[in-house]
Formats: sequence, structure tokens, C-alpha cells
Amino acid sequence: MLRAAVIGCGVISHVHIPILMTMDGVSLAAVCDINPAKKPDIDVPFYTDYETLYEEIRPDVVHICLPHYLHYPVSRFFAEKGVHVFCEKPAALNSAQLEEFIALEDAHPELKIGICFQNRLNDTTLKLKELLDSGEYGKVQNCFALNPWARDQSYFDAGPWRGDFKLSGGGCMINQAIHLIDLMGQFCGPVKSIKGSDLCLMDLATDVEDTAVCRMDFESGARGIFFATNANGYNNGPILEIKTEKAVFVIDSRRLYQLDEAGERQLITSDEVLAGSKFYYGSSHRRMIEKYYTAVKTGSDDYVHVRDARLSNRVIDAIYQSGDSGKEIVMQ
Repeated sequence: MLRAAVIGCGVISHVHIPILMTMDGVSLAAVCDINPAKKPDIDVPFYTDYETLYEEIRPDVVHICLPHYLHYPVSRFFAEKGVHVFCEKPAALNSAQLEEFIALEDAHPELKIGICFQNRLNDTTLKLKELLDSGEYGKVQNCFALNPWARDQSYFDAGPWRGDFKLSGGGCMINQAIHLIDLMGQFCGPVKSIKGSDLCLMDLATDVEDTAVCRMDFESGARGIFFATNANGYNNGPILEIKTEKAVFVIDSRRLYQLDEAGERQLITSDEVLAGSKFYYGSSHRRMIEKYYTAVKTGSDDYVHVRDARLSNRVIDAIYQSGDSGKEIVMQ
């Protein structure tokens, strides 16, 4: 029986906790948050200090469900104590911090340090990856990605760190659209160069972008267009369109379609939507967490490693750099 602890009792912890409480071979041993008012209504020990939790509970695995600026330092604390770590996205505030996290991972090969990019395991994602990898449809030529969500001032008032660039690492890109950036890398491979910009369309009391756009040129020769905004009027599901040499596929509203010769959509598969969940988030946390625990138990490397977050962090950094300079950024 693996003993797990959840560090941080904010919004995303309410996804992790029920999963841990119903998994075979896993026991939720403790939860932690600096704010006692966030103590969940469950019969497990609650701590306001993660160091005390470690000393008294000695968990086998911790889930990092904290604000972004705490992801790496708290992960480092537990990893250096010999505890496996499962960290929510983003892995780091920026590429420089991510390299520190990768060095930590490399220094502890005995540990499993996983990053939660759960949308990699959506049915639509898995099926599209299968179709593209089959070679039947030729090479990917173009990728269009759109993330139209809505975040007003109340969202930032509820968690002031979200609107502070030093604490969040950014706005709509790192907090909302990072999953879409990650999937572009899954389907199109490494990025060669980027030209883009970030901006604020809303008059909010923050210093993070609410909108970003870029052109990505991939090493494969494919072209990508990425657009994300939190200035939409409502939370619409992300759209991702892939054009290959022989077909066009679209993930839209959690459904995967292939376009026929007339441009009509033919349904291939759809994602399960969990009861009570927000459909635009993605609902594959359970699959991702179960895969990670299988790796912990068996020693498998089949989970999302820290190094797998490189593309998303580097793309976000490059969009900022391109916006500041007005120039194309060649990826290193």
C-alpha cells in the first residue's frame, strides 16, 4: 500500500483527492494547506506545514497541487527526502527553472517525478496520435490550435498569485493553454522557430497576458498557428486541427472528427466527460494518476517526466521573447 499526501488544497486538489481515495493499492495519508479554512471534509490528517507533514507521516508519494511558484521548490524538498513526486502543471515558471527541475530528476533516478499533462491520455488524443503514427495519412503539414476561455477579475481576486507574473509565470499560456501547446508538440514534434506576441485585451488588475498568438515552424517542416485567450465571453472547448498530406482531423468539443472531401465532419471518437466536471478542462486525470502509480509500483518509465515539459515551457518563453523583440525566435 502506497501512502500518498496532497500538498495544496486549492481547486485542482478536488480532482486529485477523490481519485486517491478510490484507487487500489493507494492510501491517502494526509493533506496540507497553509490556510486551515481549506481543510477538506475528509477523515485524514490535515497539516498547515508540509515539513511537519513529512516528519510525521513520511509519505511514499506527494501530489503537488500548489500555486505555480511553489511547484519546483516543494517538489525539490520532497525529492531530496526520497519521496516520489506527482506535480501539477506547469512543471516550472520558465525554462531556466525547468532545467533545475530536470537536474533534480536526473540526480534522483530512484524516484518517479511525474508531471500532470492529463490531456495526453484523452481518447481523442490517443486516437489521433495512433492515426498520425500509422503513416497512412502522410506527414503532418499544418496544425491550428485555439483555446478560447474566459477569466474575469474575480478569478484573480480568488487567487491573487495568478495575476502576478513572478508567482504564476504568466497568464493564459502557462495557466490555461499549456495543455494545448503540449499536444501540438505531441502531434508535430520539436519546434524549430517561433514568432508571436502576448497582449492584454481585458482591463484587469494583473500583469499577466490574457491573450497570445504565434506562428510555430516545426523541425518536421509543418507549420503551426496557436491562439489562446481568456478574454472570450465563455469557456469554450479547445479546438485543434491537424492537416496531413492526405486528411484533415479536428478535435473540437471533446470529439475527434475527420473531414471528408466536402469538408463535412465524420465522427471518429469522443472523450468521456466526468459527471460534474468542467468539460473544457479534460477528464483524464484518473488515467494519468493511475499510469503514474503503475510506474511507481513496477519501476516503469511510462509516465510524463519533467523533461517532457521542455517544449511547453520553451514555447511560452519564446512567445514572450518574440513579443518583446518583434523578431522570430530560433529554438535552442
